[in-house]
Amino acid sequence: MRKILSITLLIFSVFSCKKDVDDTPNGGLISQLTPEQQVDLQIKNFIWKGLNLYYLWQADVPNLADTRFAPSLIRTNFNNKEYVDFLKKGQAPDKFFYSLLNNYPKIDRFSFITDDYEELERTFAGQVYSSGMDFALSRYGTQGGVLGIVRYVLPDTDAAQKGIKRGDVFTQVDGQALTINNYRQLLFNDKTSMVIDINRIKIVNDKPTIVSENRTVTMAKKSIKENPVHISKVIEKGSHKVGYLMYNSFVADFDLQLNEAFGMFKSKGINDLVLDLRYNGGGRISSAVYLASMITGLSKQNVFAKERWNDKLQPAFKDSDITNYFADKIIKEGVSHPINSLSGLKRIYILTTERTASASELVINGLKPYIEVIQIGGTTTGKNQGSITLYDSPAGYNKKGVNPKHKWAMQPLVLKIVNKDGEGDYTSGITPNHAIEEDWANFGELGQETEPFLAKALELITGINTSGKSIPAQPLMPVKPLADSKTYNFGANEMYK
Repeated sequence: MRKILSITLLIFSVFSCKKDVDDTPNGGLISQLTPEQQVDLQIKNFIWKGLNLYYLWQADVPNLADTRFAPSLIRTNFNNKEYVDFLKKGQAPDKFFYSLLNNYPKIDRFSFITDDYEELERTFAGQVYSSGMDFALSRYGTQGGVLGIVRYVLPDTDAAQKGIKRGDVFTQVDGQALTINNYRQLLFNDKTSMVIDINRIKIVNDKPTIVSENRTVTMAKKSIKENPVHISKVIEKGSHKVGYLMYNSFVADFDLQLNEAFGMFKSKGINDLVLDLRYNGGGRISSAVYLASMITGLSKQNVFAKERWNDKLQPAFKDSDITNYFADKIIKEGVSHPINSLSGLKRIYILTTERTASASELVINGLKPYIEVIQIGGTTTGKNQGSITLYDSPAGYNKKGVNPKHKWAMQPLVLKIVNKDGEGDYTSGITPNHAIEEDWANFGELGQETEPFLAKALELITGINTSGKSIPAQPLMPVKPLADSKTYNFGANEMYK
């Protein structure tokens, strides 16, 4: 946190100038506007200035150029008629924001803005509004149908208490059949409960068939905090002690729980590690550094990743400001916690799908110069950029002194990240060494030796097929990805400082 604060102060000191009295809604060309119009202008002013300074592709967007408005000042003020007229166009703040991005959503796929930064902060802390059922959605049938499948269930939630389990499938919510047109309204809302039908996929006459269990379940939804350290266990196979960790998000609030899992691995003397990131869409860069440090035990003199900011900001940094080194301790609330590391690992087995993104990809790429990374599963998302949260504040866009008249904040991409060798061009995703598709007809139980992804890793480690059967070349019921329970959460595919 101290490093992030120092970067903010450095940027602010380099690029801020004396605040002009007309850079407020109390003077200049906007003094005749209504209070609502003035606030709208303040929001758009914050958006333009923040993107003009921080945005990774600022130089590629003509409307963000330093010379776009005369006089060519970084902090254009409200005396500039051309600038004020530009802000006063009839776009809502979010549409204004997206209009300033670099060919969104083709080149910039991940920058976003919100009108409620408190909700954004809750999400980044691992807090979600849910029944405790994590699910994926796929197109189903030929009439626009949608099928949901449960990937895992969080402990001590209503879904767990109601007996929901991995592999349960559903086609109806609140009595309505899921379709491509209504799934968002039915599943992603603020209702306090939801009713789903319970089905299972079974093989009938060599074909996967959805078989109803003639059961509907009503589950309460509430705000819960998900511990991303979902499974940590040791599997013993002959002379092999294999650690298995399913880690579902890089959330700083759970860094110590992650460290505890590695403490257990260390005490058990594991000699191989399987890291399951197949449902991990990313999160905090610092947590990625901690995870890599736990895996390798490398000293803090070793470079894990390097940041590349825009051409305006890059020269303002010292190398130490934008270089992420391995760590030997975690600092929480002023207390130092030594990192539990697995020194001596020569290789790691990482499980991935197309859902694996950002900070997860950073771990894969950052480890490659140091140990052998054997990737099993699907090609990852392909997000090698990181973001920061910008608030409407005179104090360097952090939350200190934030404008009390609105709650807009933006999360623009501000940096590209590469490993110590300068490698990081994986916008098409990172390709696995051993490709496996998730098969909804053979989903398996997470953490069990027979689960196909883990079984493949154990086979590579031990030379023994632990699943008892070979994985078919083509899945019987391949997934046609549509969305999942985290798709519409803030930061679903984020890597942020």
